[in-house]
Amino acid sequence: MDIWIAAERLAQFQVVLPDARQEPAIAVPDAYAGRDWSVETALIEILRGRLEGQAPVTATALAEPVGLGSETIASALAALEVEGFAMRGRFTPGAKAEEWCARRLLARIHHYTIKRLRAEIEPVAARDFLRFLFAWQHVTAETRMEGPDALATTVAQLEGFEAPAGAWESEILPARVADYEPAWLDDECLSGRVAWARLKPHIARPVGAERGVSPVRTTPITLLVRRHAAFWHAFSANEDALQPSGRAQAVAAFIREHGASFFDEVVAGTSLLRPQAEEALAELVALGLVASDSFAGLRTLLVPSDRRGSGAGGRRRRRAAVCSMDDAGRWALARRGQVGQRGAGQSATGPHEQQAGAEAVEHTARTLLLRYGVVFWRAVEREADWLPPWRELLRVYRRLETRGEIRGGRFVAGFSGEQFALPDAIGLLRETRRKNGSGQWVSLSGADPLNLVGILTPGPKVAALTGNRLLYRDGLPIGALAGGEMRFYEALDSGTRWQVRKALLRGTTPPVIADLAPA
Repeated sequence: MDIWIAAERLAQFQVVLPDARQEPAIAVPDAYAGRDWSVETALIEILRGRLEGQAPVTATALAEPVGLGSETIASALAALEVEGFAMRGRFTPGAKAEEWCARRLLARIHHYTIKRLRAEIEPVAARDFLRFLFAWQHVTAETRMEGPDALATTVAQLEGFEAPAGAWESEILPARVADYEPAWLDDECLSGRVAWARLKPHIARPVGAERGVSPVRTTPITLLVRRHAAFWHAFSANEDALQPSGRAQAVAAFIREHGASFFDEVVAGTSLLRPQAEEALAELVALGLVASDSFAGLRTLLVPSDRRGSGAGGRRRRRAAVCSMDDAGRWALARRGQVGQRGAGQSATGPHEQQAGAEAVEHTARTLLLRYGVVFWRAVEREADWLPPWRELLRVYRRLETRGEIRGGRFVAGFSGEQFALPDAIGLLRETRRKNGSGQWVSLSGADPLNLVGILTPGPKVAALTGNRLLYRDGLPIGALAGGEMRFYEALDSGTRWQVRKALLRGTTPPVIADLAPA
């Protein structure tokens, strides 16, 4: 068996292979002579040199050319791994045996692979990206989902997004789930799979300042997968909320003392009238201090008590069925800061706190990917300002790209900064680009996550209010209803303008929810 050896490696091979014969005989260069090599150290250096010049390779392939067995070099490879020079794994697609590779070489291979994959991406225009988002979030007629199971999928995709309480069942959910029924969300909440909460941090007002809370209908509410709630509570700052009124303090004190309580227990325990107890709970909800087991509790607080009578008419009976505090389940104090215990501008300190905070940031990053398919700093501009800053999310996305879980590249033209996408989203994005615009109109509420006018498209923004509406055609906004006034984004003939007005005035509100809307 012939082995070609560089002169500077001769002393090492003489120790590892003492019976080998040199042809021709050469001397060890002076710069490499004079050192006593043990078999272990010599073998480590020989393998170091081989790994520096090879792609991922198995132990058998490393050992055979030098006339050794894979068992013989196992300890030397382990020593290189402990040193941090080499890494083991299955790096080649379809590899059936464990491979070894120099750490720096592996990093270069990853860098070149990512660079090649990014170069393969052909960016799409912003309007095509919006068309993709309409399909990705199921707001078009052909992609809208159906049935109660679709609701769980929608909540998972919109998890952590803040919207006015009155917008969830009147606009956002019906836009994605056909024939939406409020009972579906109640079932999800009562089963413990879904929860609702107000997560936005509150800043205490100075003593003597005018006190008040926002109406429940406009209170920013978030739907959560309950098992993920701790991740989102991690970003709720532990700041003092506005001081509740006396009745609200009495209700909060009762719940704090007796634990989660049904509405009739709250009424009896606080000696308040039912309307007074409802007002107190509404105030605590607006302050983000309490929540109920079911969405029915929040839904009931959105409707004035004088409109929940049990009259003989069908509309009255339907209101009574949907709006009842007795169907709300238990009311409990909201949990805050369960993971990480940090707010905006604060950093974790202890090891456990740092780990918990890192998990919360990664969950947020993955949720945003699920929501938008493709993420970049402008795409997530409408997200809550208390979420992790883009620089923290960027570290997570780079790590996921290195693992091969997501792709990085230039997916949407016209926007600076790094962009990342789920593999499934890339295929749908390409398909959307290949399809010509069908002229389809999509009408959405201003509170919808897809209100991206002025963010991804030119023109002024539309305030994120439930009553505002905007209309897209082939991914471009053509009209908006904001503050009771119509706004057109392009020149339209009189007939088209009338159709735009009609589309903006027609919502997606289900009849059972529309019946509860204020007169």
